[in-house]
Amino acid sequence: MGDYRREYERSRKDPEGFWRDAATMIDWVTPPGRILDDGNAPLYRWFPGAELNTCHNALDRHVEAGRGEQPALVHDSPVTGVLTTYTYRGLRDEVALFAGALRRLGVARGDRVVIYMAMIPETVVAMLACARLGAVHSAVFGGFGAKELAARIDDARPVVVLAASCGVEAGRVVPYLPMLDAALETATHRPHHCVIFQRPQHPGALRPGRDISWAAALDGAEPAECVPVAATDPLYILYTSGTTGKPKGVVRDNGGHAVALRWSMANIFDTRPGDVFWAASDVGWVVGHSYIVYGPLLTGATTILYEGKPVGTPDAGAFWRVAAQHRVTTMFTAPTAIRAIKKEDPSGRLAGLYDLGALRLLFLAGERLDPQTYTWAGDLLGVPVIDNWWQTETGWPIVASPRGIEVLPTKSGSPSLPVPGYRVRVVGPDGTDVEAGEDGTILLELPLPPGCLPTLWGDDDRYVRSYLSAYPGNYLTGDGGRFDEDGYLYVMGRTDDVINVAGHRLSTGAMEEVLAGHPAVAECAVIGVSDPLKGQLPRGFVVLKSGVEADPIGLEEELVAMVRAQIGPVASLRRVDVVGALPKTRSGKILRRTMRGIADGADEPVPSTIEDAGVLDRLRPVLRNHR
Repeated sequence: MGDYRREYERSRKDPEGFWRDAATMIDWVTPPGRILDDGNAPLYRWFPGAELNTCHNALDRHVEAGRGEQPALVHDSPVTGVLTTYTYRGLRDEVALFAGALRRLGVARGDRVVIYMAMIPETVVAMLACARLGAVHSAVFGGFGAKELAARIDDARPVVVLAASCGVEAGRVVPYLPMLDAALETATHRPHHCVIFQRPQHPGALRPGRDISWAAALDGAEPAECVPVAATDPLYILYTSGTTGKPKGVVRDNGGHAVALRWSMANIFDTRPGDVFWAASDVGWVVGHSYIVYGPLLTGATTILYEGKPVGTPDAGAFWRVAAQHRVTTMFTAPTAIRAIKKEDPSGRLAGLYDLGALRLLFLAGERLDPQTYTWAGDLLGVPVIDNWWQTETGWPIVASPRGIEVLPTKSGSPSLPVPGYRVRVVGPDGTDVEAGEDGTILLELPLPPGCLPTLWGDDDRYVRSYLSAYPGNYLTGDGGRFDEDGYLYVMGRTDDVINVAGHRLSTGAMEEVLAGHPAVAECAVIGVSDPLKGQLPRGFVVLKSGVEADPIGLEEELVAMVRAQIGPVASLRRVDVVGALPKTRSGKILRRTMRGIADGADEPVPSTIEDAGVLDRLRPVLRNHR
């Protein structure tokens, strides 16, 4: 660990010098003088006094450096049959023109713009156009429910809302304008304008006096130049669910964000200018913000914008087709996507139909990577599989194997080592560090590195209360885990997924690892349900691989025996149900908290983030049946 250890220790001992050097990878209007402002701790700010423009760093500087004809963005849409490539020069020109259109509609530095669109190039253009003007964008996942969209509009108070007329999924079209109409009827804030991009699959009816078409907005617009902003000015707001029901607006600043993402692309993802990087996510999520839009473009790489699914568009070979066709060098997706492919094509036959010779690395994040998926993907693709762990709040990986610094061994079940810049701790209930091998709560020492949230939108108090007050001087991740003797971190899931069985604290994640090890199981979930005798008891749910038939009673006995053998009888897992599918968010996270609430008899609403509400409806009777 020579190179890694040297970089990590430097980031700990001299964080200001470390990030001053990293900042040289970014173009500045006013270069950083002072690196860290700690005068308002625990609300730290990076690069105070410096000025830059994020859009210039993502587009203009690459054109000026002679990369104008290199592909910047490839839109691959199997659901519409459209394939479009934008060069850096072409994308810069589109963004500058739309920025001019927004400026003509009254959008200026510091104004907010809500983006309610699909996985189409215009969404990326909209985000970068806001950055070009110094405006603050808030991208909301296309198809989000009206109530959730209204809450975000009321919190961000946008001058303009940008919307697509519809989203397109395998076998169906989802109209967006009825949800936008309902949201604006509910919201108290009224934007000055709504700009609608009409998709040919389902053009929508425009509201006179409120809506204008994308084409009309562009008609007669003049290209806008980049507006310098303070490094500490917000670039975007990305909302994540809050325990009070009010969404939390995670703020990302311009300077720290650009520096951190540019550094991460080179040092974690080992991606250089000209490489082809594909994050198979959605621009509505943090992975899409960081590693579809900003990270690759800040680097001068080619980024893939994929409008499709891992299976069903048209089959479980879709990802391999995209990787082969576009000569993807680095791929980033969620473990759930790989599990879905594995379920449909357990032998990986479809991958053999494509030339994946350009692919060097597969990164997986978004949910805990079980050892079986890790091994299956690595064996199939013959490339390193790099787990990494981070959050919407941090914006880039906290723990990973930094491939651009040093090729380190990976360990199944662990996202590897703390990334330089982060100081990761695992503590017990009293806040003191636990020994290697002991489970505890994962904290990050303050200050967080550049790129992480400096606060929540309009609510410093809530930021401190939610993240910084439980363990003063530290950020509470909400996840539990442990370090091993080599310093590798094992993240076992949210701390509320640790259950208490007759006084024994047990990780449902550890039980899931055991269940996932059965050859018939494609994916699984374990939740803790209330029990009058033991406080809580674990219940398991498994989805079988495609084409596998098994006797549910016999399989349950096998799985219970496996958990008993590997974790011990104290686990008390006695029930495992075979189900057709598990309820998930659109980003692929299993809705364990919702499942637990239903099992405990609560009248759980359908979460706004759910991918398919029908899956949850079909599971409710099973969850409520306690035999």
